[in-house]
Formats: sequence, C-alpha cells, structure tokens
Amino acid sequence: MAKNIVIACNALRDEINLVVNELQINYPIIWVDAGLHNHPSKLKDELQKLINNIDNVDNILLLFGNCGNSVLGLKSEKASIILPRVDDCISLLLGGNEHKAALDQKGTSYYLTKGYLHSGASMWTEYLNCIDKYGYEKSLMIFKTMLVNYKGLRLIDTGAYELDDIRDTFLKMAKEFGLEPETVPGTIRTVYKAFKKEWDEEFIVVKPGQPV
Repeated sequence: MAKNIVIACNALRDEINLVVNELQINYPIIWVDAGLHNHPSKLKDELQKLINNIDNVDNILLLFGNCGNSVLGLKSEKASIILPRVDDCISLLLGGNEHKAALDQKGTSYYLTKGYLHSGASMWTEYLNCIDKYGYEKSLMIFKTMLVNYKGLRLIDTGAYELDDIRDTFLKMAKEFGLEPETVPGTIRTVYKAFKKEWDEEFIVVKPGQPV
C-alpha cells in the first residue's frame, strides 16, 4: 500500500480535519504556519525544508495553492508531490479558480474563513497590531488605502465550522473598513478528492526528481 504524508496550511485545519475524520484517514499531517503566506519566499523555503526531511513515503500531498508562486520549483527526490491546481487557498475553498473569478466579476472582495481569521496572519490581526504601533486613526487610514479597490468582505461558508463563531468579528471588520459584508457558499470537494486519491485534472502530480 502506498505511503502518504500531508503538508498543509494551518488556515485549512478545520476543513482538513473534517474530511480526515469523515474518511477515517490516518495520514501524518504536517501543519505549516499560515503567517508564512505573507512572505512567499520564506514559505517556499520552509516547504522545501519539510519535503527534504520526509523519507519512506510514496506521495506527498501538498494542500496549498500556488500562493505567490511559493510552490513553484519544489521537488522531492524520492516521492511524488500532489497539489491542487488552484491559485490560492481561497480558490481551493470556493471550488476552483473559475468560481473565484466569477465571484470577483461581481466586485473585488477580501475573503475570510474561521481558520484564516484565527491563523494570526489575517488582515484583522495586522490591523490590530498596526493600531498598537501607530494609533487608531493612522492605522484606519492605512488600511482603507490598502483596500480602496475592494468593494466587499466575503465570509466563506465551508461547512467545517459554525459561522456564528466569527460572525461578530466579520461584521465588525466590514463596518470598520467600509466593505459590504456577504456570506458565500464554499466547498471542500477538492479536499475530499485529495484524500480519496482522485487526482484528476484538478490536481498537479509531480513525479520524483521533477520540480513543481
């Protein structure tokens, strides 16, 4: 039987744990700090370091999106690397790049999930840290400038957590930044397919010794 190991973004923990529990999967999972998304080169270095330290497996399931090109060039000499064919984790939870693009045509929005909000790498965390350093008025001006081209704040309902757990924070963020709050349906179909080894055209399968 093929031996599999998973390297996954910590922001996807709720969705992955739901799938793992339902399918009774016992693959080892290595969680990666979601804060590294803010530094793609550091994320790439960390992923390659983890891959280099993995031995005696056939497949490395990399549950990340491209995420600032952080997965490009990753390579395992001994195992295949399998990853979803998506631009980022948001696209993964919305059902693919095309679904996200269709939503964005209705207006560019910033996306949230419970995992991302609690990961320590979210915009809200950065905003609160900015207030501690520079004060409320200056911080609000900075973030409203950053978000000037955004029309909405979208909460993705992946079905892996209770929306009420973060609804208050979500609505507070929308009000603070002057964004239109909206809850949109998500999907963890790709996560299910990943763990069921249904690696079709929605996945990239990279053979040992070949770079992503």
